[in-house]
Formats: sequence, C-alpha cells, structure tokens
Amino acid sequence: MTDRDLPGLLAAASVDPAVFALRPDYRASLVAVDGIVPGPSDDESEALLQAAERAAAAALTEAPVDELPHVAAWRDAYRAFGAKPQRTRNSAEALIRRAESGLPRVNRLTDLYNAVSVSHAIPLGGEDLSRYVGAPRLVRAVGDEAFETSAGGEPVTEHPDAGEVVWCDDEGVTCRRWNWRQGPRTALRDDTTSALFVLDALDPLTDDQLEAAVADLEQHLTRLGPDVRTARRVIRAD
Repeated sequence: MTDRDLPGLLAAASVDPAVFALRPDYRASLVAVDGIVPGPSDDESEALLQAAERAAAAALTEAPVDELPHVAAWRDAYRAFGAKPQRTRNSAEALIRRAESGLPRVNRLTDLYNAVSVSHAIPLGGEDLSRYVGAPRLVRAVGDEAFETSAGGEPVTEHPDAGEVVWCDDEGVTCRRWNWRQGPRTALRDDTTSALFVLDALDPLTDDQLEAAVADLEQHLTRLGPDVRTARRVIRAD
C-alpha cells in the first residue's frame, strides 16, 4: 500500500473548455485506485467477461454495433474533430465488436475493466499511476505533442492531428482520439498496483447509467486486495 494522494490527483485533473465546446454533453468520470494486488485472470474475472459477452450479444440483437445509442454518439464525436470512426473506433465499440469471438483474457485487472466497458457500452480506459507524470488533462491537441508508441516492435514518436482530442500528462499524450489508442508508457501491466480509470460519457447515456458503471467498476476493484482504496470525481461542463 502506498500513500498516493488519490483525491489530490483527481482534484488536479481537468478537461479543457475547447473539448466541452465540441461536446457540451461530455462527462469524464475518473476513478483512482491504490492497493491492488496483481494477479492473473481467475474464475471471477472469467465470469465477468462471459457476462459481458452475453450482454454484447443481447445488445446486438437490437441493432448493429454502430447503431447502438452510445456507440453512435461517439462516432459522431469522432467526426466532429476530424477522425473517421469506421477506421478509428472508440474503445467500447472495438471491444463490443470483439465480444462475439471472445474478449481478450489478460489479467484480472484488465479483464475487469474490459468487462465493465462492454457490459455498460461505455469507453473505459486504464492507466498505471506509477508511470503517470502529473495530473490527467483532456485537451484539443496543437499537433506537436509527443505520443510514444511502437511500430514493428520498435519505439516511435507520433504526433496527434491539430484539433484532435487527447488525454495527456506532463510527459506527453497518454491516449489519442479521446479513447481510441493508449500509449504503452502508462498502460496497465501485470504488476500494476495503482491505476486511474476514465469512463467517457455522452448523451444519450444518462448520469444514472454513468454512476451504475462507476459503481460496478469500484465494486469489483475492491476484491483485488485487502487494502484497496478508491477515489472518484466527475468532470462536466457545468
């Protein structure tokens, strides 16, 4: 267990007004957690993933994935800053599309948050706080920010498009196109003990539905160690 200041980290987090100008209905629900005991996938994480796969299958009997209400809202948001959603899918859509053939089994922390994302049809990202520098910020990129990633197994530095919505810390971009691609520097790993989760919401997802997703995430996080502690904050335009 560390003495990491989770409420202080969340208090320092910010969403730039330019993002809210793009989508006034946007809400970022941040959940910080410490005291995780790392572990491989287990029976409980397997049950969560199977339930999420069933939820995705049920949803897809009602509409194609790109017409699911919250997925469609994110596709519109991507178009608003110049991205092509048929080529760069938000994280929830990408996972829901994978659910039919089986969601990935990684470790119990990653399995948990992937299952919550699919079950609630909400983009949900996770960052390793031990590798995070400063507070999280969601901004519209200038275009010269550094995004450290890899190509062909080799590290490369990319830059977001001007106007692209990106999550950043003091070191650079941590996630491109709002919730499309996370950088490896802050990605969750098998030894992660402290993490930041970001749940991204747009209308028609209601505040009650967002709260239900956060509560579901927190409930399952608390089983990952006897000393797990969490803090949360919602950032909205008002």
